[in-house]
Amino acid sequence: MSATAPITQDVHTMPRKLPEGPQNLIGLTREAMRDALIAQGVLEKQAKMRVGQIWQWIYGWGVRDFAEMTNLSKAFRAELAENFVIEIPEVVTRQVSEDGTRKYLVRIAGGHEVEIVYIPEEGRGTLCVSSQVGCTLTCSFCHTGTQKLVRNLTAGEIIGQVLVARDDLGEWPEIGAKHVEGRLLSNIVLMGMGEPLYNFENVRDAMKIAMDPEGIQLSRRRITLSTSGVVPEIARTAEEIGCQLAISFHATTDEVRDKLVPINKKWNLEVLLEALRAYPKVSNSERITFEYVMLHGVNDSDEDAHRLVELIKGIPAKINLIPFNEWPGAPYKRSSNNRIRAFSEIIYNAGYASPVRKPRGEDIMAACGQLKSATERSRKSRKQIEAEAGLS
Repeated sequence: MSATAPITQDVHTMPRKLPEGPQNLIGLTREAMRDALIAQGVLEKQAKMRVGQIWQWIYGWGVRDFAEMTNLSKAFRAELAENFVIEIPEVVTRQVSEDGTRKYLVRIAGGHEVEIVYIPEEGRGTLCVSSQVGCTLTCSFCHTGTQKLVRNLTAGEIIGQVLVARDDLGEWPEIGAKHVEGRLLSNIVLMGMGEPLYNFENVRDAMKIAMDPEGIQLSRRRITLSTSGVVPEIARTAEEIGCQLAISFHATTDEVRDKLVPINKKWNLEVLLEALRAYPKVSNSERITFEYVMLHGVNDSDEDAHRLVELIKGIPAKINLIPFNEWPGAPYKRSSNNRIRAFSEIIYNAGYASPVRKPRGEDIMAACGQLKSATERSRKSRKQIEAEAGLS
């Protein structure tokens, strides 16, 4: 296999014009919200208290109307309504799979659209969140990677996806209550559209909001960030977010990974694994998840399984084996169930957990690697996709 796919797409990015009018409070950190209130005339000595009150209404109880914030004076509520808004992404379509998976297509500023997926499981519910419109990377097995990068999402557009899902699930506590019993949305995975570590600051700020104890209250262990291997930002993730880490690994040699995950040409397996060995120590993370998509005849041999075990030696890890979710024009085929089982057994016998991820939401194109917003979706032939990925 020759390695000709670009590391990142050839994209001409335009400076983003900020929306005119009142400022959106969604996505502001506590510090940024405090500064915004002071700029609108709130006294500095009162600003921290006001932030706490507004924060509780927005992130604790899901309130979007200042008029409902009854522990604030009517005059102050009117001032807030004049200077600020509380806006989240607009739901364009909502699909529900036969297995209960929900997929939302949401519209953000500029008319762009991204997809969010909610996956219900016994005892937990996971929300797969997007960080970019399109993707910076060109992983050849990923449908999202065939869509050009449009722009990074703001912190408000990222955390707004969580609020969209909680609205739909009806999961806000009653006003005055601290918690909701039996959480339906218990986990967040940054595994939707985009490479989170190419949008680090916005992802960090959004996840800090999700982890805030006075709002959504998700523990850092309930948040997993998935990266293709942006090595310089891995240490920052440990220090500034401290969440669980997942790596889109997918190959056991540089030759194959250069093809599947072209960012490997910039930070190869040796450099990536060195960064991963330090991560659990810095972030107090229990273990790193290695995501490994099973591609027929490409990366699914017994030799690959044995090499994988050798590569990750010394890293607290589990390996998620992902049966390839095919999409129209995909240049690969899913490994057979017998091949996946044999691969999994080699890893398990070496002492690592090696669950095979059950495909979810395939009937609504909501499975791993299938996300691609409808308005940005381009209908390409298999031959075109193979040529762009350097496979033909």
